[in-house]
Amino acid sequence: MSKGAQKKQPTIDDLCINTIRTLSMDAVQKANSGHPGAPMGLAPAGYALWTRVLKHNPANPDWPDRDRFVLSGGHASMLLYSLLHLTGYDLSLEEIQNFRQWGSKTPGHPEYGHTPGVETTTGPLGQGFANAVGMAMAERHLAAGFNQKGHDIVDHYTYVMCGDGDLMEGVASEAASLAGHLGLGKLICLYDDNGISIEGTTGIAFTENVGKRFDAYRWQVIKVKDGSDPDAIEKALHEAKAETGKPSIIMLKTHIAHGSPNKQDSADAHGSPLGEAEIELTKAALGWKEKTPFAIPKKALDKFRKCIKSGEKAEAGWKKVYQKYTQKYPQLADDWINALTRFMPKGWEADLPQFTPEEGPMATRAASGKVLNAAAAIFPSLMGGSADLAPSNKTFIDGSPEFQKKHYAGRNIRFGVREFAMGAIMSGMFLHGGVRPYGGTFLVFADYVRPAIRVAALMKLPVVYVFTHDSVAVGEDGPTHQPVEHLAALRAIPNLTVIRPADATETAQAWRKAIATNDRPVALILSRQKLPILDAKLTACGVDQGGYILSDCPGRPQILLIATGAEVHITLKAQQMLADQGIAARVVNMPSWEIFEEHSETYKKRILPPAVKARIAIEAGISMGWERYVGPSGTVLGIDHFGASAPGATVLENFGFTAEKIVETALAMLK
Repeated sequence: MSKGAQKKQPTIDDLCINTIRTLSMDAVQKANSGHPGAPMGLAPAGYALWTRVLKHNPANPDWPDRDRFVLSGGHASMLLYSLLHLTGYDLSLEEIQNFRQWGSKTPGHPEYGHTPGVETTTGPLGQGFANAVGMAMAERHLAAGFNQKGHDIVDHYTYVMCGDGDLMEGVASEAASLAGHLGLGKLICLYDDNGISIEGTTGIAFTENVGKRFDAYRWQVIKVKDGSDPDAIEKALHEAKAETGKPSIIMLKTHIAHGSPNKQDSADAHGSPLGEAEIELTKAALGWKEKTPFAIPKKALDKFRKCIKSGEKAEAGWKKVYQKYTQKYPQLADDWINALTRFMPKGWEADLPQFTPEEGPMATRAASGKVLNAAAAIFPSLMGGSADLAPSNKTFIDGSPEFQKKHYAGRNIRFGVREFAMGAIMSGMFLHGGVRPYGGTFLVFADYVRPAIRVAALMKLPVVYVFTHDSVAVGEDGPTHQPVEHLAALRAIPNLTVIRPADATETAQAWRKAIATNDRPVALILSRQKLPILDAKLTACGVDQGGYILSDCPGRPQILLIATGAEVHITLKAQQMLADQGIAARVVNMPSWEIFEEHSETYKKRILPPAVKARIAIEAGISMGWERYVGPSGTVLGIDHFGASAPGATVLENFGFTAEKIVETALAMLK
């Protein structure tokens, strides 16, 4: 046999790569559940990135200037868990062996805050890609605001690994388009171009030219013909880093279930264990010498664990730069710490605007804009924008420039008509640290943002969604733009606080609550139409209660009138009309179900006495959910159908959102 025909001897790189593959195979097999194919195909890319290029410190996963790594195809979680364990993060082999089991740190898809080193929760395809765009945006913003010549304390890359499924999802397209527009040169995507999806080859549904698409997005496109070659992958990564004016996508031609004699390049390997017999055959084909499952050769582990020393060295170098920075720029250093820790100065609420009835009616969206600008002056880390609706959402920070290519210090983000990407990018920005993002659109388009809201709620991220034009009062734009089911849909999301303020004063309270919240996202539901400003003495701390007695009656109430938002003022009018007829009614304002439910049963029963069975809930949205508060004897004045095109006041009147209708309903109930 000639020398050229001799079988290639395994190298240390081969051993390390195959260690990732075998750990992934074994974990999925033991769990009898999972996705072995992608981790096996991506093992060389993961190895090359994590051991040769990625700036990270396994001993300190939260080091601020680390590179960020996002596994957008979260189903390939065993790739990430293998890399975390092997490179020295606090993730034991026992946790790998307990993959997908109750209480383990290795859930089926990566979860932020659950596993050390996991930067974001991924699984719903495409969202991780958009999260990475948000991280890259935050890095550029902080670098522009804090770095000084010779003192770069913010200088890192964001890497995202994705597959065909991610790029089929519209959210990835939205985010990629914005990233290219912004010229995010420190964003690098590794695309697992294996040509396989769950149903078969991608040829059945995905035949576009991905490279040309990303070229059109203004990305640098780099192709690696052999995605199993770590040297070629490393070269591509350095080429990507050298391009400073564009994000880069590295197209890796890989094989799903690489090395499997019978399942390589097969859809069967996507989401099912290979099987004991196939694993044995695969290990033999890979030249794997170990006989027991979950074996990690010492040579491979020693190679991976060099990341600990290199990571400590990298962070130590950064600390020296940072120490000099604090001495030369002490105020900036303080501001940096405040941004990272989300510091809130004592008494900051006093600087928010106060509103009085004498100012006349004001739309809560307009009040929100005033409060946002006051808050932005207090918190430099507050930044955000709108999905091309800033003039309507009132989300622009006056006096601050736009966040644009080469002008990253700006705090006003032009998200464009990309609602879903906006929501996922906001999550990525917060996850990066140092910024507090908000984003706005019409409430009817909350449906476009909802998947990102759900994952943000799962991660407990305190981002703020500004939803304006909150009911059929939108008017002439008609039912396509008039939300009816959207409040109920948002309230259905666990760990999301929804606040629908009744006036400008409650809007200020709602923003204060949102900014002070640290463990969940908050959705502000705001009116297009002007609303009377109530006496602040009546609404004081009302949002903090979630539900409270806005206007009571002498003695025991005969009926409870429960309202939110724009319907509160007509409910107060109805209370007076009932009083004129000798009917004692209590008006309960309930701006937030979620906050109200946090209170004790004693408090809730004081606000809604169980003995009072006659109850009416008034809200310009679907009635679903209000039954918990009106009970079996009560009723809901809602709208359980789509709206109509006409002036907003006309629509409200025709759909029964008037004081007269409330009185009519109450009198009928009390007969």
